[in-house]
Formats: sequence, structure tokens, C-alpha cells
Amino acid sequence: MDQLLLDLDQMLKRLNLANARRIWQDLVRKAEEEEWGFTQFLTTLMAEEIAHRQQTRLRKLTRRAKFPFLKTIDDFDFTFQTSLKQTMLGSYLSPEFVVQGRNLILLGRPGRGKTHLAIAIAYKAIQNGFDALFTTATALIGHLSTALQNGQLAQTLHLYVQPGVLVIDEMGYLSYGPDAANILFHVVNERYLKSRPILFTTNKPLKLWGNVLHDPDLAEAIIDRILERGRLIILDGPSYRTRDQKIHLDFPDQLDSVSGARFSGISTPKYTEPACCNSHTNSTF
Repeated sequence: MDQLLLDLDQMLKRLNLANARRIWQDLVRKAEEEEWGFTQFLTTLMAEEIAHRQQTRLRKLTRRAKFPFLKTIDDFDFTFQTSLKQTMLGSYLSPEFVVQGRNLILLGRPGRGKTHLAIAIAYKAIQNGFDALFTTATALIGHLSTALQNGQLAQTLHLYVQPGVLVIDEMGYLSYGPDAANILFHVVNERYLKSRPILFTTNKPLKLWGNVLHDPDLAEAIIDRILERGRLIILDGPSYRTRDQKIHLDFPDQLDSVSGARFSGISTPKYTEPACCNSHTNSTF
């Protein structure tokens, strides 16, 4: 009997069933105590191995996705962001989102939950059996621009075309080089041809993408391909980050020279600073 157990252990090792090899002896003892049949024992052992592999795969793909943080759709506060209902995202949380190559643009001012939602949707795709990649628009454009200059665009482009889901975060937040539209078009067009979805987050209305990318015509072509099998969702309402603070971002057209400036709600100081400062004074804003 001992030899049979040793042989079983070695066979599990040869089959690379590491988790089954780790737990089978404990399951044998449990099976004896509870008087399992052979079928129940074997089914339980295989179920544990499958569950372990699924969890290992999920952790591996989540790391590979390079999310800056991990959020799920259950973490999102739909009661705070009243402009969005979870039912609006139903099709983006199912396998059909990837299979059918649907795209999504999440538009809104900072703090509205755009990145949270994009990560949650991409993570759900991983749970549904696909892989994903997260990047900012600045990082993607910079990486591919350098690759283009070095004659390595085709090889590098593959990194952004291959994943089942691509998240491009913060589109339009920063300025890009003159080749930005050309670079981004390559990514969008290649994924469009292969029916692979892209999730964009942006604070810029679509009509301004041409200014951001320095090419209105290519920007229009990019948006056209995204929205042919995609959707635009606008997130409105207050910022979640500053929900407990009363911050006003509206400024008067002209500052009253008599009343002076206001910083963070602080009124004009009683004793004004001189107009010019000596070379040893540092100002930080």
C-alpha cells in the first residue's frame, strides 16, 4: 500500500498537478473518515486542482495587466455617481464584450470614477477568461513613438494589439508629440481589424481630440472606429475624491485688484506682500 501511495505521488508530480500532490493525502484521510466513495474522492481532488489553477491564472493575468490598483464593479458607488446605472454596463461585464469587440469611452471630469470603472471592466474580462493590459495614453504614445524612431514599431505595436482588452487611461490629460494621432491610429485600427476592444478614459470632449492629437482628420478616423462597435458614457456629478470638501473651481472673469487674490478660500491677507521679492525668497504654488 505504501508503494502505491508513493507511485501516486510521483505520477501527480509527472503530470504537474502540484496542488493535487499537495492536498491528496489530507483528502485521503477525510475520505476515510467520512466514508467517501472513489468517485467522490476523485471528483473532489480534481475540483480542488481546477479551482487552484483558476486562481493562479487570475493572479498571473492580473499582474500582467499592470493595473495601478485593483477595483471591481462591486466596489463602485453607484449611489454617489447618479449619472450612471449598473445596468448600462451590463454588456461590458459579460464575455460578449470581448468576443464581439465592443469599445467604450468613459468621459468626465477628474474624480468621477472613470479609471475605476475601466479597471473593473477589464478585471471582469480576466475573470471571464481573457487577458488585459492597462496603460496611460501618454505612456502608450511615448513608447510607440520611440519604437517608430528606432524602426521597431511593428514589434512594439504587437504588445498593444495582442491583449484581449486594452485600457487607455487619461486620454487628453497631457500634451503629446506631433506624431500622436498617427501612433494612436495604428493601435486603434489594428485592434479594430481584429475586433479587440479598447476602453478609453478621458476628460476631453470628443470634438477636442483633434486638438489634443494635432490632427483633426486622424482623430475623427480614430473616434469613428471606436464608436462603430462602441459606446460613449458621460460621467457627471461631483468628484468622489473631494466629496467631503467644498471646493469651487469656477473663477470670475476678472480679478478685482482691490480685493486681491484668493487661494483655497483664504481672503486677502491683512498685511500685503511687496510686489517684488529678493533673491532669497522662494515661492511654491
